Amino acid sequence: MEKKKFKLLEKKYLVPFILITSCFAFWGLANDITNPMVKAFSKIFLMNTVQGSLVQVAFYGGYFAMAFPAAIFIRRYTYKAGILVGLGLYATGALLFIPASAIGLYAPFLIAYFILTCGLSFLETSANPYILSMGAEDSSTQRLNLAQSFNPIGSITGMFIAKTFIQARLDPRDTAQRGLLSPEEFNAVKMSDLDILSSPYIVIGIVIIAMFVLIAMVKMPRNADSNHTIDFLPTLKRIFSLPRYREGVVAQFFYVGAQIMCWTFIVHYGTRYFMSQGMGEQEAEVLSQQYNIVAMAIFIVSRFISTFLMRYIRPGRLLMFFAFGGFALVAGVILFQGIIGLYCLVGVSAFMSLMFPTIYGIALRGLGEDAKFGAAGLIMAILGGSVMPPLQGAIIKQGTVFSMPAENFSFIIPLICFVVVAIYGYRTRTFSH
Repeated sequence: MEKKKFKLLEKKYLVPFILITSCFAFWGLANDITNPMVKAFSKIFLMNTVQGSLVQVAFYGGYFAMAFPAAIFIRRYTYKAGILVGLGLYATGALLFIPASAIGLYAPFLIAYFILTCGLSFLETSANPYILSMGAEDSSTQRLNLAQSFNPIGSITGMFIAKTFIQARLDPRDTAQRGLLSPEEFNAVKMSDLDILSSPYIVIGIVIIAMFVLIAMVKMPRNADSNHTIDFLPTLKRIFSLPRYREGVVAQFFYVGAQIMCWTFIVHYGTRYFMSQGMGEQEAEVLSQQYNIVAMAIFIVSRFISTFLMRYIRPGRLLMFFAFGGFALVAGVILFQGIIGLYCLVGVSAFMSLMFPTIYGIALRGLGEDAKFGAAGLIMAILGGSVMPPLQGAIIKQGTVFSMPAENFSFIIPLICFVVVAIYGYRTRTFSH
């Protein structure tokens, strides 16, 4: 292992770096206040796991739908303009929880989530390559890992908000008890719970508006914004001809799927286990969310550690090692039931920590101006977070598979995902540097 010497961040980029890095925390918050809502909406509207997972379909579908329009926009204008549009859509989606709560139906919330994540798609398509461009290319992957280190800080804040201001305040009656209520009683409980669920999103929308104003007022460097020509199809053909990029998109798709499955279903897995120990449904959900917060804390610490290790170990090799670790712990979730399986599931976060920014940095390395469209392809790969949780939910719905709890067996899907990521980490040895 050879130690590398390079400047991580030039002084002229310090203020823009801090402001853009704060956006990483804001979309982390949005992601992880939303993951527990699969269970919350399922209980509020008396839906099964698959129907509740439509929250994730709408959420990550917004990423997919808006990624290339965002890339075209920032190619035509600037990274700063893309970030402002992203913040505007983010705030709009969050504030749409006001009419959605008043209407009292599931579909308006899905629309609000979709608009909110169209904003997140703009933010990520703009912010990630902007961070990569703030200095030497040799330090770009480490710089992105540093910026992404603040993403889980937002995530753990989102989890805390979900646990403290939503889950703990919802009506304590479980799904079965709600099903026995009269239509009038059920509607009153539902509307009260929807008001509770919506309040944090409204506050977030106001905060995002303030962030919009702050970034709009600050002068940002216009590096990498010189070419505004939109050669959409030729650019796509050019970047997808590169194995480093093409395989990176595939690896990112599977990684995001694994991440969302592991984090979303910590609550499902924990709730089932703690209820089997005689705990009530709401109490089990709140306790499970505490395990989710511990997982995110592990993720944060591991992200900073892995960012440091990249000074000594090539990113691709480190990615492969971490994917092996994720594979081993997910195998533990499948094989061990009860609390040991939950510990394994929480521990997976230590190995997921570096994956998104590392795959991102490796895939975009050397793309130059094409990084704007390349970033869009990698953001579209977040669709994995929309496609895979419903598949896992469908397995969980079976109850038992091969004489084991379906919750355990369902982790065969993230197991496969980590195999794909490990292969990409290994394959980076063959890409030209």
